[in-house]
Amino acid sequence: MSITQESLQQVLLERLEAEYVDVVDISGGCGQSFEVVIVSSKFEGKPPLQRHRLVNEAVKEEINQVHAFTQKTYTPAQWAKLQQ
Repeated sequence: MSITQESLQQVLLERLEAEYVDVVDISGGCGQSFEVVIVSSKFEGKPPLQRHRLVNEAVKEEINQVHAFTQKTYTPAQWAKLQQ
């Protein structure tokens, strides 16, 4: 079973209690490369490496099924500032 944008987004929203998740399929349609933006209060006080480990652990099984997984992680405050 291959991972879809929607299923990956749902898993990230649930497991990371994310406020916002954007999943973009950059594979040209084969569903094997994804870029994600995740906004979660679980990232508060964590440096980027810890955030990425948290995400990788949350979607370990899903990541094993794709070729590429790029992530950008933000706290709600960081995301709000970026949206201004």
